Amino acid sequence: MNSIRSALARALLSPKPRAPRARHYATAAGATQPESVAAEMVRYALGGARAGSSPEEAMRILEQGASNLQGGGEGCAEAVGMLMLAMSTLLYRSGRRQDAKERLKATSQVAPAAFRVAAWEATMGLYMEAGQDINTSVSPDDLVDISIKDDNIKWSDQNYLKFRVNAIKGLIALLNGESESAQLFFDGCKDLCAGLGNEQTENAVLSYGEYLHCLGDFPSATQMYERVLEALSTQDMSGKFLSACNMVPEEVSLGATCSYGQLLSHSGKFNEAEDYLTRALNKAEEQFGANHPKVGIVLTCVARMYKLKAKSEGSSSIMVQEGLYRKALEVFKAPAINSEAVNKQMDWRDIISLARGEYAALLLIQTNRKAEGERMKEWAEHAWRNRRLTLAQALEFSDSSKPTVVDTRIGRVM
Repeated sequence: MNSIRSALARALLSPKPRAPRARHYATAAGATQPESVAAEMVRYALGGARAGSSPEEAMRILEQGASNLQGGGEGCAEAVGMLMLAMSTLLYRSGRRQDAKERLKATSQVAPAAFRVAAWEATMGLYMEAGQDINTSVSPDDLVDISIKDDNIKWSDQNYLKFRVNAIKGLIALLNGESESAQLFFDGCKDLCAGLGNEQTENAVLSYGEYLHCLGDFPSATQMYERVLEALSTQDMSGKFLSACNMVPEEVSLGATCSYGQLLSHSGKFNEAEDYLTRALNKAEEQFGANHPKVGIVLTCVARMYKLKAKSEGSSSIMVQEGLYRKALEVFKAPAINSEAVNKQMDWRDIISLARGEYAALLLIQTNRKAEGERMKEWAEHAWRNRRLTLAQALEFSDSSKPTVVDTRIGRVM
């Protein structure tokens, strides 16, 4: 309890952002020299060598490396793919989502099959984060000019790559409210999980875990979350840098930690939930800084945990919850209730609507603040676009077959 209060105090006081940690980028044994060089460049550019280096300097290093390695011998294509994925991650972290998409598209035109899948996975992640409509018919090949494909290497020939593709399609289906399609994509994932080793599939396993969580299958979801967290803490995830943007290992680790904390909260295990959500809050602050939207997402999950705990214990934590929602909405830079922004494209719409809806529920039970609560409730209901759950369903954990799960990778409610 003390640890989570300490973490919350830090978040509410808004300390200065810290530079992100560099993890999971060391060179794997057996890598070619170009891949080793590329891994060192990625580690430097994404914050490991000099946390004080500017994004512009880091981008120049990555671009120069890709230029020097272009068209070389063994390992050069993989090295260039690694550098280009890192460039897209750097652009994403700088808030340049569209530029990151363009870089991912370019990666798909020149990189080997596994990197093509990673670029597609990240592209879909950016579309989901932005709340843009996508369907489950898309595939990695959609980003690649047919005339330049390598017909001798197909992403669909590899089970672990198919798992990654199907997991993203399943996630899209969940967001679209297409439960039958989601089931089709996630069918067989259990067998694939059992047969896979260290092939950088933790992102897919997390998506599968969230699907099971959404179904109310807590024991199986727990196994998936624990598998992800164990793998990211004990395995050498470095190897080839086969992920980008909001699908990199740091984001997956944060996502699994926060989702597991939510599951424990849904299970009534509040002490354990506090522990995992504290870890998630610390990870978010450490990786992105205290004023990043990912911190706001975790704060919202923490507040919802306190709500469930108070309901279970017959107690009240209104002031704590209100402070957390207020801080989260501040971090999101949520539009004013009387603004017209709700009718336009709005970043983090899902989670802002959820936080405002929860905040409104707190105000409505206070006699002197009902009018404010009604205005906030009306705004949240108008902004809500979720296809799987109504806002009322998301606010009340009354149906154990449809728990609300917040994915920190994409900032969406499932």
